[in-house]
Amino acid sequence: MRHLGSIRVALTNGLAAFALIFGLVPAASAEPVKIRAGWVVTPASMIPFVFSKPGLAQHQGKSYVLEPVRIGASSQHITALAAGEIEIAMLNYASLPLAVLNAKLDDLRIICDEITDGAPGHYSVQFWVRKDSGIAKVEDLKGKMLATNGFGTGTHMATRVVMGKRNLKEGTDYRAVEVPFPGMAAALADKKVDLAVAPNTVVHDPKFLAMAREVFTMRDAFGASTLSFWTARADFIAKNRGPLTDLIEDYIRAVRWYTDPKNHDEAIAIVSAFTKIPAATFKGWLFTKDDFYRDPNGLVDLDALQRNVQTAKDLGVIPGVIDAKKHGDFSLARAAAARLK
Repeated sequence: MRHLGSIRVALTNGLAAFALIFGLVPAASAEPVKIRAGWVVTPASMIPFVFSKPGLAQHQGKSYVLEPVRIGASSQHITALAAGEIEIAMLNYASLPLAVLNAKLDDLRIICDEITDGAPGHYSVQFWVRKDSGIAKVEDLKGKMLATNGFGTGTHMATRVVMGKRNLKEGTDYRAVEVPFPGMAAALADKKVDLAVAPNTVVHDPKFLAMAREVFTMRDAFGASTLSFWTARADFIAKNRGPLTDLIEDYIRAVRWYTDPKNHDEAIAIVSAFTKIPAATFKGWLFTKDDFYRDPNGLVDLDALQRNVQTAKDLGVIPGVIDAKKHGDFSLARAAAARLK
């Protein structure tokens, strides 16, 4: 009897192992993957508030947990990514080449769109001077102090491209200084700088418009430009394809919801609550054609990115050219978008 009992125990254990291996019995559920994603400024970046609307993040807390991390410039995202402080970095046509060529992050892959500047029919970042400055055209910026939110960022590169087209070189013909986006308008008004990059939340302020005027846009530098997109390292992607696809699915669902005109007032209320800025500031432009373009399928125009990179290289503002298509991996975004059709 003891012998038969041992046989039954062994048989039972063997069948249980067989069932577990072949998926007949569910294994213990894995903990959701923490995904730390950098962001620069809202509402251009939707990362910190994107899932505030209930029902948009259907996989949040199940397969992944999104942790937004405020990092003030795309060039600083490179350092954070290399140090393992974030899993998703928001880079662009300027910072991606710097990450690959200078920081040796050749395994970076573009996995999802965030915003495109200057897309046909859409907004382009504006660069402003004081109305009382006597600066009427770009050439008048010679010898002046020009603000950027960070060296090596997209706005910094755009400034260098526009100035370079007039044969004006940074450090020789003009100076550049770093000013965080929230301090741009004040720095310009206080005459601490002669040129500022003001975010959309400022350029619709009547007080700002009474003081400043536009002198050029980012479109003047690059045409349509890939201003911000999600990047992750190949190893992290390979190990976390499922959770990343779920995150991108939720993000695409959210982008479509926020940019749907029927949701406009509710979307503005969400952004207003997060930023503590009156809803009237966003009325009429946020998530419309007067805002940045957000691709509804999470795809980045790699041909435009390649042109942006080449332009920056030709003018000597980045050290070399990279193959944009080599760094594009939209398998996750395509799989995510296919679920939503």
